[in-house]
Amino acid sequence: MKKIRSSLLLIVAFVLIDEMVTAQEFTIAAAADLQSAMQEISSRFEQKTSTHIKVIYGSSGNFAQQIQNGAPFDMFFSANLDYPKQLEASGLSEPDSFYQYARGKIVVWVPIDSPVDVHSGLQSLLAPSVKKIAIANPQHAPYGKAAVSAMQAEGLYDKVKDKLVLGENISQTASFVVSGSADVGIVALSLALSPNMKDQGRYTEIPSTDYPPIEQACVILRSSKNKAVARAFLDFVKTDAIKDLLRKYGFEVTGSTQSK
Repeated sequence: MKKIRSSLLLIVAFVLIDEMVTAQEFTIAAAADLQSAMQEISSRFEQKTSTHIKVIYGSSGNFAQQIQNGAPFDMFFSANLDYPKQLEASGLSEPDSFYQYARGKIVVWVPIDSPVDVHSGLQSLLAPSVKKIAIANPQHAPYGKAAVSAMQAEGLYDKVKDKLVLGENISQTASFVVSGSADVGIVALSLALSPNMKDQGRYTEIPSTDYPPIEQACVILRSSKNKAVARAFLDFVKTDAIKDLLRKYGFEVTGSTQSK
């Protein structure tokens, strides 16, 4: 009987430990432009708190839809303001958790050995050697919407629309150009400055006057089971050290808590 009791206690102990580990896992849905920056942010937070953070990257529109359908994320970092505002209006985010953490930028990017001269900015899309142009899908990716707006502003969209290759998110869009599946891409500056891309290509920033501001915001989700950790992480993101880190990846940092 003692052996059976000991075995049962051991099983219960393992179950409790497993539940504690599961409860401590903190899941973030993050826009793909944050991939390198968020890796550093989450790593620093883990070192300070011993909290295990799981970050899933993708398009903001897809994440917003998943959250509305009950996806079990703790926080959502969007590449625009609209999706967090929609969640806020629907009562799916925690009150007073809306935080406008950055403003993104877009660039024209080509591989280092490309014959395309990107110094002319979007006009380089008209180069004879450009057969395929990668942008994020404007239906649900804010960076894709910005790319279309910029091409329209310079009167280029109708001339190049048949050459467009759509990525599911801005990270996939960048991978199309890096892999050679597209000749040129309109990608996030944060990705162009990332360790995976900064030495592999050349880029030119697209004037911010050519597209609506890519204002980015995050919220804590009401369904989160780790709200204390979420509040701590949000406070951490608001620190000067993290603002400087975001600037390193080409973001402008505004740090506004206003959702209106």
